[in-house]
Amino acid sequence: MHPILSSTRLPLVNPLLGIGLKLASTFVFAIMLVLVKAGGSHVPAGEVVFFRSFFALIPVVGYIAWRGDLGTAYRTKRLGGQFYRAGFGAVAMCFWFASVARLPIADALAISYAGPLITVALAAVMLGELVKLDRWAAVALGFAGVVVILSPHLGDLRRIGVDVGATGAALGMVGAFFSALAAVQTSELTRTEPTTTIVLYFTTFSTLLALVTLPFGWVVPNWSDGLLLAGAGLFGGIGQLLLTSSYRWAKASTIAPLEYSSMLWAVLFGFWLFGEIPGYSVAIGSAVVIVSGLIVILRERADDAATAEDSDEAAADWPAPARP
Repeated sequence: MHPILSSTRLPLVNPLLGIGLKLASTFVFAIMLVLVKAGGSHVPAGEVVFFRSFFALIPVVGYIAWRGDLGTAYRTKRLGGQFYRAGFGAVAMCFWFASVARLPIADALAISYAGPLITVALAAVMLGELVKLDRWAAVALGFAGVVVILSPHLGDLRRIGVDVGATGAALGMVGAFFSALAAVQTSELTRTEPTTTIVLYFTTFSTLLALVTLPFGWVVPNWSDGLLLAGAGLFGGIGQLLLTSSYRWAKASTIAPLEYSSMLWAVLFGFWLFGEIPGYSVAIGSAVVIVSGLIVILRERADDAATAEDSDEAAADWPAPARP
């Protein structure tokens, strides 16, 4: 069995490969965002989600078929849970892509960093997970950073629907909330379901769910927008494979902090392609959110080290997040 996307626990023989795959995934997802912003400005968000999900099936299904696992990848004991996870993820994508269309890439990405912080709170409420005081403090710090990021738009929130920036900020926060719901549902599913199955059902169901928005103003994109959105889907699928692979080669506590490297790509691509320069609020707020996220991750690593029976058992079969 090929280790990538395998549902079995494997020895972590190459952490550097895991780190490289994770960094590659953040780069590929950044390209996906650029394509979404460039091709989705005149296309409804639900239609963008369809392109992102449908064309992502090509690399995902193709890779699984190449491995000879397609016949078993759709086997699930929890079809309802898969549907809920895909539903939350599809809604998160819809709001996030709508936010990206209205905000600079770095701003929209910085707001999305609120998702993991919300996940901590939801995991305590919905899954009954014990969250220690130091992590609650880190979450509070992170939300303070999010407020700093949102500060340029807070005064205009009463003009949501009229002011583009205020609308984009609000959409981004709603997207972060649904992304957190998807993460919690993913955590629940991984107790019984292989990562392969979760990723495949997520991509398939989100494609079908996006079709529900068809009566609400879909447009026929011109050839250039269509190609850009199809490319976004392909890069999204490739990024998902890279992301999942990275979590099979290195510990989650090693891989997770590298997610914040996506801000570097967002700033570079935003400036190079769209002339976007992040403001002080985004820079300061992002730094605060990143610090809070790293505190949570480091505390998780310390707890894992304290409870693991040995170093091999500490490298558990962590699921890769099914990122929008």
